[in-house]
Amino acid sequence: MCGFAGFCNIALDPARAPPVLTAMAASIAHRGPDGSGTWHKDDVGLAHVRLSIVGLSDGQQPMHSTDGALTIVFNGEIFNYVELREELKQRGQMFRTGSDTEVILALYAAYGDECLTRMNGDFAFALWDGRRHRMLLARDRMGVRPLFYTPRDGGLVFGSEVKALLEMPGVEADLDPMALDQIFTFWAPIAPRTAFKDIFELEPGHRMIVENGRVDIRPYWTLDYPDIGDTGGNQNEGEAQEEIAALLTDAVRLRMRADVPVAAYLSGGLDSSLICALAAPMAPDGLNTFSVTFDSAEHDESAFQRQVADALGTRHRSAASTPDGIAASFAEVIRFAERPVLRTAPAPLFALAGLVRQTGMKVVLTGEGADEVFGGYDIFKEAKLRRFCARQPASRRRPLLLRKLYPYLPGLQNQSADYLAAFFGTAQDRLDDPLFSHRPRMRTTSGAKLFFSEELRRELSGYDAAEDLAARLPDRFRHWHPLHQAQYLETRFLLPGYILSSQGDRMAMAHGIEGRFPFLDHRLVERATRLPPNQVLKGLTEKHVLRQIAGDLLPDLVGRRPKQPYRAPDSASFLGEAGRACTSSFLSEQAIGDAGLFDPRAVARLAAKAGSRPLTGFRDNAAFIGILSTQIWLNCFAGARSGTLATA
Repeated sequence: MCGFAGFCNIALDPARAPPVLTAMAASIAHRGPDGSGTWHKDDVGLAHVRLSIVGLSDGQQPMHSTDGALTIVFNGEIFNYVELREELKQRGQMFRTGSDTEVILALYAAYGDECLTRMNGDFAFALWDGRRHRMLLARDRMGVRPLFYTPRDGGLVFGSEVKALLEMPGVEADLDPMALDQIFTFWAPIAPRTAFKDIFELEPGHRMIVENGRVDIRPYWTLDYPDIGDTGGNQNEGEAQEEIAALLTDAVRLRMRADVPVAAYLSGGLDSSLICALAAPMAPDGLNTFSVTFDSAEHDESAFQRQVADALGTRHRSAASTPDGIAASFAEVIRFAERPVLRTAPAPLFALAGLVRQTGMKVVLTGEGADEVFGGYDIFKEAKLRRFCARQPASRRRPLLLRKLYPYLPGLQNQSADYLAAFFGTAQDRLDDPLFSHRPRMRTTSGAKLFFSEELRRELSGYDAAEDLAARLPDRFRHWHPLHQAQYLETRFLLPGYILSSQGDRMAMAHGIEGRFPFLDHRLVERATRLPPNQVLKGLTEKHVLRQIAGDLLPDLVGRRPKQPYRAPDSASFLGEAGRACTSSFLSEQAIGDAGLFDPRAVARLAAKAGSRPLTGFRDNAAFIGILSTQIWLNCFAGARSGTLATA
């Protein structure tokens, strides 16, 4: 697990290339505190920082093939590298190291670009083929590891984080207004767009080839579901559970491979608890678990965390997240996230990774991905109920069922049927709308755009983020079951765009911690997509198949526990001294006016309201955090802007 950067087809002065590469590596040194290296030849340069987990003594990068023709920089893990190495040995391949990096070089030499389909891993890499003057860049199927790039002087600059790209002379940091509109609609930009104008990210499951002056980007793997008339209704539920249990167990086994101890995050919910239950017997010296706790009862799950830790006999530690702590770290969180966010949720995970690092550990298993792959989010149940209500739009009773979905949101519990029907769009949203499942979330989130400045509104005139997203859906999308459509939207866009990045890789790697995600093993994902919808969402019971698998592995209360989404205090985190200092600096009318993105008077009213008491409702909280994080982003990367906004 590491970080890398580089360039190709850019003829830097030979005396200039080494310091540029060194600066690129230094900008992402947090990703690899155990070592660094650079390599440069003609118009190609590669830089690497290393977090040593596999092949501790011989996995230094950039790594060259024996004949010197191939050179690679690699971020991540190939979990089946042991099996791949044995396969390649049988073909006569000799190995000099025990690292999975060398396995990628050998795979490419044997299979070319098809090597990607043989890897089970979370990875991004750049592989230079000197014989063909050809660069191959690739990213894992689910988008766990990041890879950014930008065209420059007829060539390409790339890296694990945008910070590294900004070290290349001529690469500028400016905000992409359309990306901001997308963040204020979906929580994240739609890849390949990023928050940075003219800087892009390679999409999950894609590879890029730079050869002969041409750039070719295409997928090598796609997320797919069966047609609605072929959803496996005759599948035996017991057999399906056995297959999935076996795949999940093997996914955990592979992700326990390391030359250092492997720990686990434990939230107290079903997903992380199940991973810990499977991992605990595989940990030779016992399993270390880590969690976040909160002062506020609505966010805290410590009782469940302790119950699972005690039942499994893990060595458990907690990072106590406080509102002041969130506020004090928020600017640093945005610097590592490299994009505005609408929630403070990344901040406690940033602190949690810091705790793991303090213990001397480097690797953690996590439960992310289960909600997307196995239908755990409330949005799936919500869409099912909204469709139920839409079939009888005059019913006064059906909308009341929507209260049951959100017991942790007291503001909804006393609302009328008319309010609920209007809020959730049970009558206004077309059932054939490809974004039907996500329209209520998008409407609520988009309310934060009321604070956009007139200048930004003019620049975005005629642009519709939802239409943009709908246009990117695959042709097969309309043939899928509505549940599968909703799962695709979560898994393909929000998961890599926010969960695995702003809350995942970027917060963990800020402290040099590698997260591993057994639920995102592509074999498990491919099997889960073939589950009939009624085995995923059974009535209104989410993750039915996982609950059955949990069985005797977990305390009954945890196995049956309803989904409680991970949340953190948003505006409430900025009422203390640290919070007031943050908001007074970044949300002053002067700062807002200089940036030109938001209406200074409207923001002043929102900030004054948030400064006296916690804001209520998602829209105001999302607006407050979104505006604050955008202003911090500008300060970190673009500085205070004035004059004309950048054009997209």
